[in-house]
Amino acid sequence: MKLGIVGLPNVGKSTLFNALTSAGAEVANYPFCTIEPNVGVVAVKDERLNKLAALYNCKRIVYATVEFVDIAGLVKGASHGEGLGNKFLSHIREVDAIVHVVRCFENSDITHVDGGVDPIRDIETINTELILADLDTLSRKIDRTKTAMKGGDKKYIPELEALEKVYAALSDGKCARGVALSDEERAYIDPLYLLSGKKVIYCANVSEDASGDKRYVDRVREYAAAEGSEVIELCAKIEAELNELEPEDRAVFMEELGIETSGLDRLIKSSYKLLGLMSFLTAGEKETRAWTIPVGTKAPQAAGKIHTDFERGFIRAEVVDYDTLIECGSFNAAKEKGKVRSEGKDYVFKEGDVVLFRFNV
Repeated sequence: MKLGIVGLPNVGKSTLFNALTSAGAEVANYPFCTIEPNVGVVAVKDERLNKLAALYNCKRIVYATVEFVDIAGLVKGASHGEGLGNKFLSHIREVDAIVHVVRCFENSDITHVDGGVDPIRDIETINTELILADLDTLSRKIDRTKTAMKGGDKKYIPELEALEKVYAALSDGKCARGVALSDEERAYIDPLYLLSGKKVIYCANVSEDASGDKRYVDRVREYAAAEGSEVIELCAKIEAELNELEPEDRAVFMEELGIETSGLDRLIKSSYKLLGLMSFLTAGEKETRAWTIPVGTKAPQAAGKIHTDFERGFIRAEVVDYDTLIECGSFNAAKEKGKVRSEGKDYVFKEGDVVLFRFNV
């Protein structure tokens, strides 16, 4: 899973990236501090793995990971090459989804490129640039499709209709992700990797004392709700400070601040939901591990996530849900109590399944 962190300059993108990855990306009060994208891989914290490792006396734990890309701040005119323009847009094209950081705090010491805080204006500035870039992409594709149709070949008609449907929506200022498409239409549109078609989570970056920022956050929530997107409210500065602390100190600091779950954990959890992903678990004396798969994955394909031989020679999956395994105390004990299920090729994996694959190659 690869997520791009985007936003206007000086909204807190790199601060958030630092909090996520502890990578020490440069943070400065001027546009284009980030030119080449910073990339960081983040382990997805999962207390279940720690408990399973203790159960199996296993020292090696492998967490699922998320890759975050800190992309340079966008400005008006990027679709026509302004600022870092086309370079910025190409970096967005490579990610699976967007974390759109929106400034929801007042601070006279931090320059705003447009002169003042207005989260909806900022969101629409970026969306407009993505839409303009997509209109250019679609225009060229429509021209090529019409050229192919000059010989009277009617097979291109459904494709042209799908292209023109999305083009019309974009021309009205709507993002491609908000256009309702049939499976057939999506088959024509998805290969274009439209920028405004990327799924998005809005990250409302508030001040350390967020009480005065509520009016801004509420506006972002209203905007996101209209397009079916989610909003995560956090203070990137506090999250960065939390990430520098040892676990025990972090817990105390969070309690003092009245924070039950860090904004970063909520962001990662929402990212999984956004992209339709889940985890199944494997455990043993050598390794305890979380494996990320799309929701709806069947047993052989889940086995193939571990090794292609597992999928090719799949026989069955011995499955027990995590809570039951912990309650029983061991896989063998769960098996003796009839709690371990033998599942075949049509079994659809569920979040938190602990599995032992049987295969023969």
